[in-house]
Amino acid sequence: MPGILTGALLVAVETLVAYPLTKIAPPSSLGLVYLPGVLAVSVVWGWGLGTLTALVSALAFGYFHVMKIDTGPEWVALAVFLVVALLSGCFAALARSAAVEAERRRQEAALAAELARVLLNGEDCRAALRTASDRLAVELAAPGLMIELEPSADDRLRTVTELRDHDRTIGRVAVPADFPEPVFQRVLDGLPRSLDALLCAALDRETTARALKTSHDELQRVADEQAALRRVATLVAHRVAPEELFVAVADEMGRVLKVENTAITRFDLDGRIHVVGTWSARGPEFLISGGTSWPVDEPSVAGMVYRTRRLARMTDYATASGGLCAQVRQQGINSGIGIPIVAEGRLWGATVALSVEPDLPSSVEAHMLEFTELIATAIANAQMRQQLTASRARVVAASDETRRRIERDLHDGTQQRLISLGLRLRAAEATASPDMTELKEQLAGASEELSGVVEDLQELSRGLHPVIMSRGGLAPALRTLARRSAVPVELNVSAPRRLAERIEVTVYYIVSEALTNVTKHSKASTVHVDLMIEESRLLLSVRDDGIGGADPARGSGLIGLRDRVEVLNGAMDISSPPGGGTCMKVIIPTPTEDTAGASRASPGTRES
Repeated sequence: MPGILTGALLVAVETLVAYPLTKIAPPSSLGLVYLPGVLAVSVVWGWGLGTLTALVSALAFGYFHVMKIDTGPEWVALAVFLVVALLSGCFAALARSAAVEAERRRQEAALAAELARVLLNGEDCRAALRTASDRLAVELAAPGLMIELEPSADDRLRTVTELRDHDRTIGRVAVPADFPEPVFQRVLDGLPRSLDALLCAALDRETTARALKTSHDELQRVADEQAALRRVATLVAHRVAPEELFVAVADEMGRVLKVENTAITRFDLDGRIHVVGTWSARGPEFLISGGTSWPVDEPSVAGMVYRTRRLARMTDYATASGGLCAQVRQQGINSGIGIPIVAEGRLWGATVALSVEPDLPSSVEAHMLEFTELIATAIANAQMRQQLTASRARVVAASDETRRRIERDLHDGTQQRLISLGLRLRAAEATASPDMTELKEQLAGASEELSGVVEDLQELSRGLHPVIMSRGGLAPALRTLARRSAVPVELNVSAPRRLAERIEVTVYYIVSEALTNVTKHSKASTVHVDLMIEESRLLLSVRDDGIGGADPARGSGLIGLRDRVEVLNGAMDISSPPGGGTCMKVIIPTPTEDTAGASRASPGTRES
C-alpha cells in the first residue's frame, strides 16, 4: 500500500510538472518526466510496483499529452516511453535486489567474522560457543537461541539447523519450541553459511592447541631432563667428591621425575643399605638423612633390588612393616621404584624414587635409568682412579725403597770396601822401600784413582737418596742441589714445617731433574727455584731464562715426575715457549697428618 500510494502521488506530481513544459518542449519528449517515478518505485518496492507505476505513467502520458495531439509520431513516442519505462523499472529492481543481497551478505560476513573471532580466539570451545550464541541471539532478535555440541533430545528446543562436518553431525543451532514460524524462518535465513566450518575450525583449533600444549610440555620435560643430565655429566667429568655427586644426582633426578623423594643408596658387604644422597620435594625436613642405614632384609624397594639384582617396584608402603616403611609412610609415600647401580660388574647400590601415587608410570623407569648409568660411570671411574693411584703409589714406593736399599748397599758395602782398599794401597805405598820409586808411583796413582771412584760413588749415592734431607729436611737438601748445579741458582725456600717423607722426596727429585735438564738443554744463565709451604699445600716453581722449547711428552724423566705428583693428588704444569725459557709449576696438597712425626720445622732460607 505505501508503494501504491507513493507511485500514484509521483505520477500526479509528474503530470503537473509536465503541463508547463508543453509550452517549451515537444509533447513526445515529456515521457522523460515520468521515468524518475518509475525508477524510484522500482528501487524501493521492487519490479512489480515499478511495472504498475510504468503502466500508470504511460496512461497518464497518453491521456494528457498524446491523445490531445493524436498524431502518428506521438503514439510512437508513447510506445517507446512504455518500453523504456518497463525496462528501466526492471533494471532498477535488479539493482535493488543486488544491493539488498550485497547488504545481506555484508551483514552475514560481519556476523561470521564476529563469530570467527569469538570461536577461534577462545581458549575453551564450550565457553566460546555460549558467547557466540548470545551474539547470534542479539543479531537475529531471537532470545533463547543457542549453539550446542552433541545435540540433546530436549523437547523444549527446536532445531534450526544441524552443524555438520562432512557426514558427521557435530552440533546444532536451536531455539525455544514456541518460536513463531516467521521468527523461526528469519533465524534460519540469518545464520551465516560458514557456521559449520567455523565450528569445525574451533574444535580443530582446540584439539590442536591441546596437542601443542602436550607437545610443548613434553619438549620442556625432555629439555629439563637433558639439562639435568648434562649438569650431572659435568660433575662426573670434573671428578667432584662422591658425596657432592650423589646429592646432586638425587636433586636433579627428583626434579625431573616430579616425585616426592629420591635417594642414592649403597650396599655394604655387611648386608646393610646406606643412604649416600637424598632429595625431597617438600624440603629438608622430609629428607631421609644421608648416613641412614638399615638391614637388606628390612622391607624396602632398595632391599628388593639387593635381593633380585633387578629393577624393583614396591606398592605396599601403606601396609609394609619395618621402621623405614613407617618413616616414609608418615610422609604419605605409597609406592617406589628402585634401579640397580652396577659398577664394573658388581652390584654397588640402587637409585630410588618414592611417590604418593599408588603406582608410578613406566616412563619413570626409563628416566631413572639414565641417571643411574651416569652414577655407575662415575663410580667406575672413581674406582679406576683409586686403583691407578694405588698402583702408582706402589710403584713409587717400590722405587724409593729400591733407591734406599741401593744407597745403603753402596754406602755400607761397596763404598766401605773401596775406602778400605784405598787405605791398604796407602799403607803399601808407605811400607815400600825408597828405591822402589816406580812401584810407589803406581800405588799412589791407583790410590788417587780409587779416591775418585769413591767420590763418584758418593755422588751417585747422594742422588739415589739424599741423607741430608732425612736428617735436616727439604731446605738443606735443596741448598745442596743448588750448590752442585752447573748453572747459577736463585733459591727461595719458605718451609716453616717438615712434611711427609714422600712429599719431600718428590720435591727433591723434581728440583734435581729440573736442574739437570737446565744444565743439559736450556743454555740458561740463571735458574730460579721458589718453594712455599702454606697451611694445606706446597707451591714449587722452577724457571730459567734459557731457549725454551721443552716437550714434557718426550722425556721419560718428566713423565715419571708427573706420576709422582699425581700419586700425591697434586698437579704439575710446564710452560716452555721457544725462546722464552721454561717454567715448571707444581702444587701438592699437604694434609695436616703430614706433620705427624716431623722432627722439627725447617727455617726459611734464601740463597744464591
